[in-house]
Amino acid sequence: MGFNVGILDADIYGPSIPIMFDVADAKPLAVNIEGKSKMKPVENYGVKVLSIGFFTQPDQAVVWRGPMAAKALNQMIFDAHWGELDFLLLDLPPGTGDIHLSLMQSLPITGAVVVSTPQNVALADAKKGVAMFQQESINVPVLGIIENMAYFTPAELPDHKYFIFGKEGAKNLAEDLKVPFLGEIPLVQSIREAGDVGRPAAMQKGTPLEQAFEKLTQNVVQEVVRRNDDLPPTEAIKITTMAGCSAVKK
Repeated sequence: MGFNVGILDADIYGPSIPIMFDVADAKPLAVNIEGKSKMKPVENYGVKVLSIGFFTQPDQAVVWRGPMAAKALNQMIFDAHWGELDFLLLDLPPGTGDIHLSLMQSLPITGAVVVSTPQNVALADAKKGVAMFQQESINVPVLGIIENMAYFTPAELPDHKYFIFGKEGAKNLAEDLKVPFLGEIPLVQSIREAGDVGRPAAMQKGTPLEQAFEKLTQNVVQEVVRRNDDLPPTEAIKITTMAGCSAVKK
């Protein structure tokens, strides 16, 4: 679609973006920007990428407490030369914890996209994720919900859909929470294969997958435009007491 895009792999404990972008063996270079040394994100497929995976061995476990993880994230944000971007995507780990809070304290987040599979166990966590972003002390606009692994269509039965993990669970959750439903991604073997070999599935030209990802992207961009038109800029959050944590009762 012609946008300048960067991805920050914020899943400190399980970084997978380098593998999925076929840059697992790459290392960010140092560049001099106005007299300061900055990291230059690795680039592939026209997307700039930074991940803690570039700085660890493939079999090395990252066993860090929250403050250490937050410091690493801040370095990849503020000590990197991202250049001019239209979108900086932050790939967050599952759940609601230190990583999420640290990023929202460091950056003004335009909006959040929540991804879930359709079954109730996954939807329960997705609902908590939406609640976190909508918390008064955080107040990050939720751009919408995406349903992953929505259905399976066998190659020999192209007109059939099998809802292996349940039908339209994420769509129904979006309606219940009154947030946009951004679209669905089917359960397709080639998505897994593409991720394993580092070639994004969205690049599979002339396939239903390409159409699904293109429609999904259009919906996300549309929601970003609507959010920017209707709402004031988000500010980096300030949580100075435990009252800012949803699990703590006042």
